Amino acid sequence: MRDWPWYGYVLIAIIIFGIFFLFYFRPKNEELKELREERIIVEKDVVRLQAKKDQLDIIEEELKLMSATLNELEAIMPQKEEIDVILRQIQQLANDTRLNITKFVPKGEIAKDFYAEKPISIEITGNYHNLGIFFDRLSNFSRLFNIEDFSIKSLRLQSEASTISAKLTAKTYISPEAQPDQEESGKNIGEEKK
Repeated sequence: MRDWPWYGYVLIAIIIFGIFFLFYFRPKNEELKELREERIIVEKDVVRLQAKKDQLDIIEEELKLMSATLNELEAIMPQKEEIDVILRQIQQLANDTRLNITKFVPKGEIAKDFYAEKPISIEITGNYHNLGIFFDRLSNFSRLFNIEDFSIKSLRLQSEASTISAKLTAKTYISPEAQPDQEESGKNIGEEKK
């Protein structure tokens, strides 16, 4: 090999480089192509997942707002077991404003899609100023009320404390979703004790 001309060495170097290229660089080049294609696919997935994450962030923010709204609504919509307490509070509110309750009849619940109505037929006597105070305090009540079928008329026999009579229907709203959960939890507790 020492007697070879310089181009022989170059030829051997080219052959070695060719063999090295065929068995090392070419497979590595194919592997590099596959990695580039995988990188493109992964980058597309990252962009798609980032868009979904952005949507998820928006949904989570909306969920927080809806939860806050639900908490506010739960605060003003009584549960079924609270109705008796609320009825006593209305009677006390009328007494505090110096109105005489002549009729106070809670009626049955009226089921709606997402809530139930609890109408209360009320007839009261007193003076106009005290009736206004009653409605003002009722509007500031912690629970939601609507006044319907309101009528007012003057009394035939009037005194300083009693000049008018009023008939109205006060409606409060009940959240029916809480009832099944509480019944189920009561059943589960009873079943566990057995």
